[in-house]
Amino acid sequence: MPDSIIYEQPLNERIRTFLRLEFLFKELYVALSGDSVIDNRDAVQTLSTILSVFDRSDLKQEILKELERLSSNLSALENTPGVDKQALEELLSELDLIVDSLHQSKSAIGQKLRENDFLYSIRQRSSIAGGTCDFDLPAYHYWLQHTSSESRKKQLIEWATQFNNVRSAIDITLRLVRSGTGFVKSTSTAGFYQHSLDSSQANQLIRVKVAKNALYYPEISGGKHRFTVRFMHFDINQRSQQIDDNVDFLLSCCSM
Repeated sequence: MPDSIIYEQPLNERIRTFLRLEFLFKELYVALSGDSVIDNRDAVQTLSTILSVFDRSDLKQEILKELERLSSNLSALENTPGVDKQALEELLSELDLIVDSLHQSKSAIGQKLRENDFLYSIRQRSSIAGGTCDFDLPAYHYWLQHTSSESRKKQLIEWATQFNNVRSAIDITLRLVRSGTGFVKSTSTAGFYQHSLDSSQANQLIRVKVAKNALYYPEISGGKHRFTVRFMHFDINQRSQQIDDNVDFLLSCCSM
């Protein structure tokens, strides 16, 4: 299915948070690629949102636990026939480097940004609709208008590097989870598909691949024991309805 769209549904809170951070990091680096005031505003807003994610829980420990779990699972494959030992060793070394870098960082993730008064004032106003406009934050307005685009970008990149280790950790975690299980052909009946999960497996993520030109999309819901997929007609003007036809699609139940 070369011209396709993949839809994903996390099956636990840890992967749900990782997927959200992956999305935010992509959004951040798209904003950093631009030079306009709007691009810079988008970058600052996304940095603030990323900080808010780390404010809610001790994600550093969650990330370390997941990396160590993946490393343990991969180490168990060392003597498995057919395994590319060199590729496995490189992957384990990459995991070890990221784990070490996270352990070496003694402060909370993003702590320097939390202590920055300029960013703190912006974060305070960000929860208010339109709260970061010019008259609310004259210092922010000054920075955007008075500072050169090169200087603003340099500052934004410096702030973004505070998350480099975390970004690397989430990238490799999701890459391993996604690549650990291939896609299989599946068929829904009248737009509905249900599948039971093996509770002995560490089920992480459901991935559904459909043709890009399809006139429907999947709604995925799931938990520890089973998940369902409903294929829905897309209509921008009214509530979507489940389709009546059988649908062939590709499915991956990731349990790395």
